[in-house]
Amino acid sequence: MILQPGGLIAWLIVGLIAGFLANVLVRGHSSGCIGNIIVGLIGSVIGGVLASMLNLGTFRFIGSIVISFIGAAILVALLQFITGSRN
Repeated sequence: MILQPGGLIAWLIVGLIAGFLANVLVRGHSSGCIGNIIVGLIGSVIGGVLASMLNLGTFRFIGSIVISFIGAAILVALLQFITGSRN
């Protein structure tokens, strides 16, 4: 796999969108740009693992955002459960 600048930018955008949506829908507020990107990128990994376990195939940009959002929402909910915060 070759990391190209366009691919990196696309993953950052996907991470930002997925992290923002997950934080707003699960927590009720955003974590800031960097926090959203981190949550979204980790969520992308979680969602990608789940998608591959379910043999869902490959996705284009919108599908990647959806899978990343699902993973990010799982991550945020898990973090809330572990820390016990409701904010």
